[in-house]
Amino acid sequence: MTSVPKPSDGASTVIETLPDYHLSDLIFVLQTPAFSDQHADAANKLLAKIKANALAPLYFYLHNDLKLKSLQWDQAVYTELAATNAADIEKLEAAIKQAEEDEEELAIVEGWTKLGEYYAKIGNKEKAISTLRKAYDLGSGSGVKIDILLTIIRVGFFFDDKAFVGRELDAVKLLIDRGGDWERKNRFKTYRGLYLLSVRQFEEAADLLIDSLSTFTSTEITNYEEIVKYAVLAGAFSLDRVNLKRKVVDSPEVLSLLPTTPSLEPISVLTNSLYTCEYDTYFKSLATVERESLKKSKYLAPHSAYFIREMRRKAYAQLLESYKTLSLKSMADAFGVSVAFLDTDLSRFIPNKKLNCVIDRVNGIIVTNRPDNKNAQYQELVKQGDALLTKLQKYGAAVRLSGAERV
Repeated sequence: MTSVPKPSDGASTVIETLPDYHLSDLIFVLQTPAFSDQHADAANKLLAKIKANALAPLYFYLHNDLKLKSLQWDQAVYTELAATNAADIEKLEAAIKQAEEDEEELAIVEGWTKLGEYYAKIGNKEKAISTLRKAYDLGSGSGVKIDILLTIIRVGFFFDDKAFVGRELDAVKLLIDRGGDWERKNRFKTYRGLYLLSVRQFEEAADLLIDSLSTFTSTEITNYEEIVKYAVLAGAFSLDRVNLKRKVVDSPEVLSLLPTTPSLEPISVLTNSLYTCEYDTYFKSLATVERESLKKSKYLAPHSAYFIREMRRKAYAQLLESYKTLSLKSMADAFGVSVAFLDTDLSRFIPNKKLNCVIDRVNGIIVTNRPDNKNAQYQELVKQGDALLTKLQKYGAAVRLSGAERV
């Protein structure tokens, strides 16, 4: 079990990788029919980890709830693992009982936390959450409470319970806003960024994940290479061209990782070609990214088709911004696709007003029709003016009150 240093309110402690996200990666492979050629290997690795770490509840869950056919069930193995779990749980409960008899508050909280973490480690979702809630209720320091909630959130991530994770993140945010330390705030950014990514809120995810790159310590939930990939993908999706260059293309964190992370190269080609307007290269790299990154990610796989579609639309819009009219043939050549494909693809976006253009099939051209932004700009100016007046009035009232106090 890997671990990383963790801040605490008192003694030095560690954050264990529990539940082990590597296990959830293997489970994702086994649940994905497209990876059928990898199922045998993934099942062998998963079963080996289950036996080595005595993960009886997880074994039971995978067989009875997820019904993973690739994972062989052995009742004798399960019975042996369950007996190991029962013995470990008995020891942890005895430590809690002793702490309660000695009336040692810190030891009681620590005991319930360790028991909850053990349940999380072996894959007992319900027991892990209820036991950690008990530790949370008994704990007093905000740092301890934040750590417990983040462990609960990792349980939710492991079992892919997005609604649960969202609610728990809201609870953590309240504690963070009331006084979380620097390290815990950074961990929260990563957790929330991954959650937003998993529910298709790419713009908000990009802000958090890109911001967390220089301060990343959350190796208990994923590794740094994965966070960089997710940050770049979310940034490519949501950032305009100027910010894409500043925050992604020229990012020191991304550039430093490129030589040692081959899986990042197609994503880097994607963002660079989008920025430099090399659309034929962009389309080729988009296909590679879909195959190698999106569909292999438990967070992004459900949104793969949407992501690719919107990235095509983004490139179309970027090219069309520079032209009043453009021939279908020249635009198709720029993207390295056929006129028929381009015509069909553009027709998916134009009726929904996701592209400001029309296709003149008679003359074989695309005519852009940029919307009039003057009214929107006027409304924004009025809004900003009202906000400025409100601030000035508050400032004036504060100055008058300060003067009265001096008198």
